[in-house]
Amino acid sequence: MWLTVLVVSAGLAAGGILLVGVLNFALLRAVNAEALDTAKGVAKLVDEDSLVNQLISVNPAMRVQVIDGNQRVLAVSAGADRLTPMLHDDELRGLKDGDVTEIPGYRIGLDGDVRVVMKTAGPPSAPVRVLVARSTDDLSQGVHLLRVTLLIAFPLLVGMLAAIKWRILGAALRPVDALRAGAEEITGGTRAGRLPVPESRDEIYRLAVTLNGMLHRLDAARARQRAFVADAAHELRSPLTNMRAELEIAQRLPDTDWPALSADLLTDVDRLSRMVDDLLLLARSDDGAQADRRRTAEVDLDGVVAAVVCRYPEVSYQRPADPVLVTVEPDAIGRVVGNLLDNASRHARSKVSVEVAAEGEWARITVCDDGPGIPPADRERVFDRFTRLDDARARDAGGSGLGLAIVRELVRRHHGSVTLGDASPGLRVDIKLPVTRKPVVPVT
Repeated sequence: MWLTVLVVSAGLAAGGILLVGVLNFALLRAVNAEALDTAKGVAKLVDEDSLVNQLISVNPAMRVQVIDGNQRVLAVSAGADRLTPMLHDDELRGLKDGDVTEIPGYRIGLDGDVRVVMKTAGPPSAPVRVLVARSTDDLSQGVHLLRVTLLIAFPLLVGMLAAIKWRILGAALRPVDALRAGAEEITGGTRAGRLPVPESRDEIYRLAVTLNGMLHRLDAARARQRAFVADAAHELRSPLTNMRAELEIAQRLPDTDWPALSADLLTDVDRLSRMVDDLLLLARSDDGAQADRRRTAEVDLDGVVAAVVCRYPEVSYQRPADPVLVTVEPDAIGRVVGNLLDNASRHARSKVSVEVAAEGEWARITVCDDGPGIPPADRERVFDRFTRLDDARARDAGGSGLGLAIVRELVRRHHGSVTLGDASPGLRVDIKLPVTRKPVVPVT
């Protein structure tokens, strides 16, 4: 702020100096012009042979003399000397027609400095010189008064500008200071994660709203991260607890069936491995991972789905009549189908069906089962991580609550969509992926 006041002060000072200089120059030009006009008027009288000894001057600050070539005074105005010219010989010698010179006013009975104009008149054989003196004392007093006024008003004006600047900047920066204080309180943990929003609808208001939106997203991300870590720790604890309990019991029993125990332990290890893989996949998706172009390939969707369905003998598969070409990561789409079939097989009463079809620019994979289905109110929630509509039953069935979350993430990476619906009875899951667009080959 003080730098701004200093710059404004320098500008005002320069403007004041320029104003005084310009005004002084303009006034001096006006004095010269007035004296020259008077000199021309007297010269006209000389040329017309109408000159009188006593000239009339309407300006008391002006003196007029008419002198001949021998420096004799021929005519004067009121107050002018009748015997001695107002300019000395050396001053007259270098003065040309219409030139202006300056002399002290006390020499001719005037106050301050005097501007003298010389004008030549009369016939060439007997020329005379008209001298008109004009005092600049009144003009100097005006300039001096202006200078004093500026010297007095300048500090007051600068002080007033500084006060106004301080007031305006203080009012403008007060919301910024409130934002800074709020940020310090949030950092210190003494305030909730929201910054104060000013009442004015200006840039500071929009900044505060934007920052609060960012803080809200950060809080939501931290909450999701904490929930994710807590759920992951809870899910990983269950198989580890089972394994520890089985091993402790085996240590205490002399006739432990080690082959059966190892089979149970391998089951829990497989469950842990699958869960760790799922967590890693979801962690990469949180970093904004997209489909790996190095692993994508143009494939027939029928072949990808058929390779997964063959691992589920109870699943019926309706194959498309024509090839359905898509550019995808085959392993990722295979995992999507596998997760859907695992979920459908756990909840189906008697049958699970899969269908692949082409619908315009989209390829559709439909998985249906005749299980209890999912209520419409829960069809969005089941895509959240570690979500089970029946936690105890799902955990006993081997589900971790990550299957549908992985399905949505992998489909999203391929710019597709996944929706849940009714299969009458049961659940219907539709996966849509963009088909590969073939370039149009012109007919020659």
